[in-house]
Amino acid sequence: MDNKNKISILVVDDHPLTRIGVCATINSQNDMFVVAEAGTGELAVEEFQNRKPEVILMDLNLPRMSGVDAIRAIRRGPSATKIIVLTTYEGDEDIYQALKAGAESYLIKGMSHEVLLDAIRSVSTGEQFLPPPVENALLGRTPEATLRPREKEVLQKIVAGKSNKEIASELNISEGTVKCHVSVIFVRLGVTDRTQAAIVALQRGLAHI
Repeated sequence: MDNKNKISILVVDDHPLTRIGVCATINSQNDMFVVAEAGTGELAVEEFQNRKPEVILMDLNLPRMSGVDAIRAIRRGPSATKIIVLTTYEGDEDIYQALKAGAESYLIKGMSHEVLLDAIRSVSTGEQFLPPPVENALLGRTPEATLRPREKEVLQKIVAGKSNKEIASELNISEGTVKCHVSVIFVRLGVTDRTQAAIVALQRGLAHI
């Protein structure tokens, strides 16, 4: 089959060995091919603009510009390109934010290559593709547990092991304000201490190390 009749794909991942494996899987198929690769979010946006691929495989954990930010940048203008997130992040908040940004599919690294190929073929025809584990995680997300931007900043600092005093200094707010944010975070996450908050944050994708 001529390449013009195949699904053109941009592979975005900051690990070269991962890109090699994904590209080999794609190029072994008769109906798809890798048109370009990128190791950063900025390069992904650039390659998207230059190549106009039909499908983008996007990792979320990228240096400087995150995968979600890259998706948002790509979605700022009109485009028929479909985006599949391929990542290690399994949290419901990661999934929600990626889909909200404009991804059509969300896959966890470690899923079989058949799932990846099915996802590519499905989104290329205009369908959304969410495997059962991803769909279940998304269904378990409760809106009342959603944090405001400042609360997410404070939570990220908690995960990093910062004290209230350190958080106040780094965010340029009072220590009393930090304590208020921490209290709200505990309530919304259903936890009673900082360690539990950090664990839940990492599990859900509300913060990352």
